Amino acid sequence: MNSHEVLMLVARAADDKRAEDILALNMQGLSSIADYFVICHGNSDKQVQAIAREIKDKAQENEIEVKRLEGFDAAKWVLIDLGDVIVHVFHRDERSYYNLEKLWGDAPLENVSEAFSY
Repeated sequence: MNSHEVLMLVARAADDKRAEDILALNMQGLSSIADYFVICHGNSDKQVQAIAREIKDKAQENEIEVKRLEGFDAAKWVLIDLGDVIVHVFHRDERSYYNLEKLWGDAPLENVSEAFSY
């Protein structure tokens, strides 16, 4: 699976658990860490954990290595490292505080809306 396919799988999994304001930043040429950052949030600790669990489970089902998963128990900012795609699942209040979208403001947005089930 290439990095764009992983990105779409992550966006679909997040959407399936009703993640809000799902954004994908194209980090190619801006960061050697990953091709894409995905940023989304949930409105409660339980929802943040459900989103993170769904992304982890879908990655594993598709034989994508979960290199690292941090912050799951606290459920304020869960980081899921899938190699070329790094996912940030925030609690709503934490997302505005850290404001990664502004920090990485030079990164163009990647359209992931085709992954969403309306």
